[in-house]
Amino acid sequence: MQAPSVLPVLQVCLNGARGPGDSAVVPMSPASLAESAARAVAAGAGEVRVHPRTPCGGTSLSPRVLAPVLTSVRAAVGRPVRVTTAMAAESDPGRRVERIRSWDVLPDLVSVDWHEPDAEETAAALLERGIGVEAALWSRTDGPARFARSPLAPRVRRVLAKVPDAQPATRAEEGAGDAARSLLSTLELPPLMTVLLHGEDGGAWPVLRLARRLGLAARIGLEDTVLLPDGTRARSNAELVTAALSP
Repeated sequence: MQAPSVLPVLQVCLNGARGPGDSAVVPMSPASLAESAARAVAAGAGEVRVHPRTPCGGTSLSPRVLAPVLTSVRAAVGRPVRVTTAMAAESDPGRRVERIRSWDVLPDLVSVDWHEPDAEETAAALLERGIGVEAALWSRTDGPARFARSPLAPRVRRVLAKVPDAQPATRAEEGAGDAARSLLSTLELPPLMTVLLHGEDGGAWPVLRLARRLGLAARIGLEDTVLLPDGTRARSNAELVTAALSP
């Protein structure tokens, strides 16, 4: 099958859990995230995903941390901004729901890792506030099976299918592709549900290429990899986006 010349949607994931120790170019502050987002969108990214960070560098769901990031990034790109509720940002499920209910500036779409404890309670709290939910379904977890049984599945806006770089086999082109195809084959999704497929680290580029061949949404950014396809270190999120959109 010939690969489409353009991805249906390319999301740029600006930072994730990475910090200066991973790469000096990882944006951290609201201002640097806004600048990185603007350059990535100018390079062709259609969506922006960000992990708000405290001054000490930790990921956080606190409204005092979230609001400045959302405000700055939205002003810079003029489009919706996505975040995540992963345990790295708030390990206590009950506290996570409290955080969501305390937000005064709301994100447009929030990823919920469906294999994590109380994922449905987190998703329900988001939906109660009118926030779009993206179900993050990881390979080698019970997330896909739990999502298939969930009464909230029809209310989810999109599925994020993730192939973590946890095994050497997923770091090669063939291994990453096989892992991604295996994950996709297990998904039981509501009708017309869209899918964003992505890998990370060694699997980031192979899985992105597969997403292109399958006509699925994809993502790239310093959250997923600090390397360009040729193995050199990326100088920015924009440079990763440009590489992802190259023929």
